[in-house]
Amino acid sequence: MVEEDEYACVNRAQLKIKDNSGIKKKKKKKANKESQKAIENEVKEQIKLQKVNVPTKTKAELAFQKMQEKMQKQRILQKAEMTHKQRVEKFNQHLDSLTEHFDIPKVSWTK
Repeated sequence: MVEEDEYACVNRAQLKIKDNSGIKKKKKKKANKESQKAIENEVKEQIKLQKVNVPTKTKAELAFQKMQEKMQKQRILQKAEMTHKQRVEKFNQHLDSLTEHFDIPKVSWTK
């Protein structure tokens, strides 16, 4: 019985990697600090102009917003009238007033 080495035919030399000498990376151009500052100033000016040119709301929009705030205040006051305990009692009274038709039937696995 001759045991042959399975890796006898393997090349043990260092692998050759393709040469990337033909590919040249482009160098990034350094932007002038002055030009960057000028661009930043222009952007800031445009933002200021946009804030100035914001259209005012129409009468209908103002009225709508006023009513929304009024309704929200009413809802808050209405919820603040009753305590949690009072709400639970009211809900229980409502459930008691319902017919048995709406009751959830008991389910028993043993009987």
